[in-house]
Amino acid sequence: MDEQQVPVGSWDSDGAAGPSTSDGDMALYDLRVVVDRIEGRSVCSMQVGDSFDLTESSRLRIPGAFCLYALQAVLPLLPAKQRPLPAHDWLERDAYVACPDPDERLIMRIERGPLRSMNSQDLT
Repeated sequence: MDEQQVPVGSWDSDGAAGPSTSDGDMALYDLRVVVDRIEGRSVCSMQVGDSFDLTESSRLRIPGAFCLYALQAVLPLLPAKQRPLPAHDWLERDAYVACPDPDERLIMRIERGPLRSMNSQDLT
């Protein structure tokens, strides 16, 4: 897939910026994590559609409140989900993460945005 294509969905104008046009030595997806559904009772004031963005390798933008426990459940997966993965990799096919609160059953969806060219020297 060409680095300049947006592989999944489209983000609105206040979402992440488009892919970089510079030639880098690596590419990472910008990500959006969205509350997909709440199958139990919401005890943390989260609502379906609440989201946050991860862009430019490490910039986390949380426009409103986001439950700390839901956040800690999804954070470990994000660095891997930012990278292009082999088609047979489970993380390439799976985009859902559950909050650890069993009564709430809040389900988040990781959406990939633009694939951004980056220079690894700028990050380390």
